[in-house]
Amino acid sequence: MEDLRELFQVMTRRFGLLNKDCCTAGGCEISLIQSHILYEIDRQHEPSMQQIADTLGTDITTFSRQIQSLVKMNLVKKSPAPEDKRISILSLTPEGNNIAASIDKQMSTFLNDVFSKMNEFERETVIRSIKLLNDAMAKSEGCCGRTMG
Repeated sequence: MEDLRELFQVMTRRFGLLNKDCCTAGGCEISLIQSHILYEIDRQHEPSMQQIADTLGTDITTFSRQIQSLVKMNLVKKSPAPEDKRISILSLTPEGNNIAASIDKQMSTFLNDVFSKMNEFERETVIRSIKLLNDAMAKSEGCCGRTMG
């Protein structure tokens, strides 16, 4: 049997998941976690800080520091929820929308390039396999099973 950990280690490196900064967009160096935060804020409609932290499987203290950085970079706006001022609602600023769109374009270009190296059957097989793997990971009791996104 193949060494599964080795396969995932190599894929992680090739995806750049170990890099300190995942991308540069609009002159900003964006870390991987910041990229994930921007993506989720853009994807969810007026999410709370806790919703995004839960989606990403990170503790609220660490998450809060990341949000403060993104607010200082003028990429994210934090507002009190109208129904409960203790809850902070997150949204992207116009600059944050531009950065999120730029990252999305970079990732799409990268993934399109990767998938262009495969025929249609291989692409469909890989995508189906990734979906199966994501579903199985969501059901796992293991260390990584707590991520809900």
